[in-house]
Amino acid sequence: MIETAVYVESLDRAVAFYDRLFALPHLFENNALVALDVAGRSVLLLFARGASAQTQTPPGGVIPGHDASGRIHFAFAADDEQLPLWEARLAEEGVPIEGRVTWPRGGTSVYFRDPDGNLLELATPGIWTTY
Repeated sequence: MIETAVYVESLDRAVAFYDRLFALPHLFENNALVALDVAGRSVLLLFARGASAQTQTPPGGVIPGHDASGRIHFAFAADDEQLPLWEARLAEEGVPIEGRVTWPRGGTSVYFRDPDGNLLELATPGIWTTY
């Protein structure tokens, strides 16, 4: 995956949360979208819900309208030795851990939510044959 899109009720609130927790570099931002660099390998797109529903015509082409509702799930990669540091960081920021799984292949997942109720996961290698 190159991009993961999340649609949020308050762009300011979502950006503050992701900035505070992950400090991801901003690649682009306007009143409808903030694009965050995830480890130089992918982009997390935070869209204000409804702001991208209409077709857009930026210089160079057309972006068909898109939007979503409901809570989604996505995962960030974490090394085994980083996981306790992430758990401490979540606790410091007052973000409750809602679940934890140690998978049969040896990976571990830690689950928590963003302000819009989306389920985020920190996942260590070994949860899938591909990771």
